[in-house]
Amino acid sequence: MTSPPPTNRIDRRLVEQPPGLWPFIPAGFPSLAFTEQLLTRLAALPIRGVELGIPFSDPIADGPVIQHAFAHALAAGVRLVEILAMVTRVRSAFPHPLLAMVSASIVYRRGADRFVEEASHAGFDGLIVPDLPLEEAADLADRCAAQNMRLSMLVAPTTPPERAQRIARAAGGFLYYVSVQGTTGERAALPTDLAANVTRIREQSGRPVLIGFGIGTADQVHGVCSFADGAIVGSALVRRIHEAMARGGESGALAAAVDFVRELAVGDGGP
Repeated sequence: MTSPPPTNRIDRRLVEQPPGLWPFIPAGFPSLAFTEQLLTRLAALPIRGVELGIPFSDPIADGPVIQHAFAHALAAGVRLVEILAMVTRVRSAFPHPLLAMVSASIVYRRGADRFVEEASHAGFDGLIVPDLPLEEAADLADRCAAQNMRLSMLVAPTTPPERAQRIARAAGGFLYYVSVQGTTGERAALPTDLAANVTRIREQSGRPVLIGFGIGTADQVHGVCSFADGAIVGSALVRRIHEAMARGGESGALAAAVDFVRELAVGDGGP
């Protein structure tokens, strides 16, 4: 008997489409209206999904580019409730999976059940919580699953194999492999052992593996997608938004962002 297709958008996309691009967008940079317009424009592009960063004052894994974007959004007064309302507005016309990259402190300050329920109702398909203690992951993954959401977990090059297995068992979604040590940001070259490490983790965990940190060119995206289940690009996109803002305001930044995502996604196929 054939299994029914997955109902979660992330699961379905990873099963039905080949590996491709997953852009990271900081919500509220340079404005929440800009974020809404960008998501609307990305709906028609051949990406695989979007990670939407919820601004936080101390993003431990992010480099200076994304830290600046979050600080800008927080200074402008962007609030979680406004982000959820924006996602609700765009969701019906946005066909791609949408994940929230969010700090554990935001989740638990609001209440885990309440946060997951509100995120699901707004239209999020999953969460990535970089600072979530492993001991709390299984519980949050179960809460997400109850709302047909997935909790994806981070694995680093320095993660011991036994711990990586525990992370894979606790997670409810794909594994986010951190390609380089340190914080997010573009790199001229990715590690030479990246393919071997990711292949090993995929085989041992039985879970899809997406790669982030350090990816910023079309060649890097396509190279990563030859052995992983997707490539996550954040800092390179945010940097282009910031630079275009200085030249042409939000309209110029929107055009630059869409052009850059289109460039990275070329050859990935349709949504």
